[in-house]
Amino acid sequence: MVRRAFYSFHYKPDSWRVAQVRNMGIIEGNVPVTDNAWESVKKGGDQAIKNWIDGQMLLKTVIIVLIGENTANRKWINYKIPQAWRKKKGILGIYIHNLKNSCNEQSPKGKNPFDYFKID
Repeated sequence: MVRRAFYSFHYKPDSWRVAQVRNMGIIEGNVPVTDNAWESVKKGGDQAIKNWIDGQMLLKTVIIVLIGENTANRKWINYKIPQAWRKKKGILGIYIHNLKNSCNEQSPKGKNPFDYFKID
């Protein structure tokens, strides 16, 4: 069965690394939100962001958290993970800190964002 993935990451520091993952063909058919589109969503406030996330996740079967140095414990990462769990979607984390950014630099390995959750 082909999985339709929604991927989540810390946008500013990791978008270059995420593009590398996308270009590897690992996350086929998923196009990340553009800077302009994300800024428009953010202007609508927290509820607009939640609505956008929920809409994006609606037809997806898995959430892939692309983990960089500061991904763990971010507000919207912390929203997406339990949302995916409650909706019975697959959840996967991939560390991307060793991929180089636009300045040809790697970053330190970040904390595991899943460590912040307890599932009952």
